[in-house]
Formats: sequence, structure tokens, C-alpha cells
Amino acid sequence: MERIEPKPGQESVWDYPRPPRLEPTSRQIRIECAGEVIASTNGAYRVLETSHPPVYYLPPADVRMELLTRASGSSFCEWKGHAGYYDLVVGERTVSKAAWFYAKPPRAFLPIANYVAFYPSKMDACYVDGELAVAQPGDFYGGWITSDIVGPFKGGAGTWGW
Repeated sequence: MERIEPKPGQESVWDYPRPPRLEPTSRQIRIECAGEVIASTNGAYRVLETSHPPVYYLPPADVRMELLTRASGSSFCEWKGHAGYYDLVVGERTVSKAAWFYAKPPRAFLPIANYVAFYPSKMDACYVDGELAVAQPGDFYGGWITSDIVGPFKGGAGTWGW
């Protein structure tokens, strides 16, 4: 693994901190699935963690919450606490565990309590300021890769030990 040197206007995920940093962003975040806009906001937060592309957490007011139903199961993040999941139902299409949220995160992550994060790999399209994002490799993490983010990125085969 060799760090890719960022060009002007880019960020390296290897410069992101551990524990992760939470920061607000005014960038336009838009999510589409099954021909519908599922969410659109300029009021998201992004979580930045070493070796991971940003994960965007969207305010519920800017998400079509009527399309989400609580899914079974949960997981635990050492930084953000216990996560719950949502299935997405759009017409005849159901996307299992399409999104997740933290109902009671610790103090450092309180601003994203009940905000919704979507797996870009499970959506038809996720955009950051109009740019189509690429999903972080693997099926565990939910990072969004855009042209202003360089890696290499954790998540693909052989990266669990990073």
C-alpha cells in the first residue's frame, strides 16, 4: 500500500484522523434510487477517518423518510456507538439495509444523532455537488469516492489489516 499524493484541490484519506473527525458540509448531496430522488441536502455532515473516503450523514428532514422502514439488526462502531439500519422501499423495489443511523452517539458525534447515511453501493446514484460518487470498495463501509479524494481506500480485498 502506497499513499497517493493529492494534487491541488484534493484530499488524501491518509491525512484524515483516527479517531474520525465530524465536519459539516454545505456541498449538495443527492441520492437516487429506482427513478426517485431519495434525499437532497446542503446540510449534511461528513465523517473523515484514516484510509476511508467520506461518509455523508443527512438530516432526516431532507430524506424521504416515508420510504425507509427500520430493518432488523444493529452494529457497533467504537467511535459512534450503536447503529440501526433502514430498508428502502421505492415502489416494487426493496433495498435491504440501504442506510444506517446512530440514535444515541457519544458527545463528539451528537450532531449526527438520527441523521441518515446511505450505502452508495446500494443506490442507483449518489452525487456530491453534481459529481457521481463511486462506492468505497467492499460491502462493510459506506464511503463516497469523488475526484477530490485520493487513497488507496480501505475496504477492498486484502485491506482489513490496515
